[in-house]
Amino acid sequence: MDERGVFGVRSDRLGQQMVKALEARHFEAMYVKTGAEAKDFILSQVPSGAFVASGGSFTIDQIGLSDALMAREDVTYTPRRLGDTPEEHNEFARRALLSDIYLASVNAITEDGVFVNVDGTGNRIGAISFGPKKVYLIVGMNKVVRTEQDAYDRARYYAAPINRSRFDYGPTPCTMTGKCGDCKSPDCICSYIVTTRLCRPIGRICVILVGESLGF
Repeated sequence: MDERGVFGVRSDRLGQQMVKALEARHFEAMYVKTGAEAKDFILSQVPSGAFVASGGSFTIDQIGLSDALMAREDVTYTPRRLGDTPEEHNEFARRALLSDIYLASVNAITEDGVFVNVDGTGNRIGAISFGPKKVYLIVGMNKVVRTEQDAYDRARYYAAPINRSRFDYGPTPCTMTGKCGDCKSPDCICSYIVTTRLCRPIGRICVILVGESLGF
């Protein structure tokens, strides 16, 4: 047993099954044991001259992928955090829709390959759904759940309050209490909730399952 312990054993077994489930839904899919492996694979897929963008993904930062891409002088990399104002953030998000490669994660994924994402402005789910030529989703096995309802619940009531606390916007119920208040705040992070069950066109989205706990 490696240093990931029983979590790693379970992830290795389930991850291989999930790759087959995702491929049946027309995604490209692969399983790796570590975030370092996921980072190295994606860097190998980014050609010189590519325009690469990413959503506000803690996972991408966590595995060092953002820093690695920023260090590459042969690519144009636009992470979501660029810009000093909301207007500048939104402008970078619009440009990302025309990227060659888009990087993100998901808030929850089922054992049979359906995933759910919650967004405040919709930039991430918009880019995942349409626009960029190729999308890579890096997903820690801690985000795997049993059913679509479980995925919705994880995305809405667990991941969203944590992610909302990362942003310095106005207060919402979840920033005050740590739990969803089903609010209608203009700063709500749960404006858009999207379930993705198939990939079109075939193979446009590549899901990289990682046998570590990554993101929220």
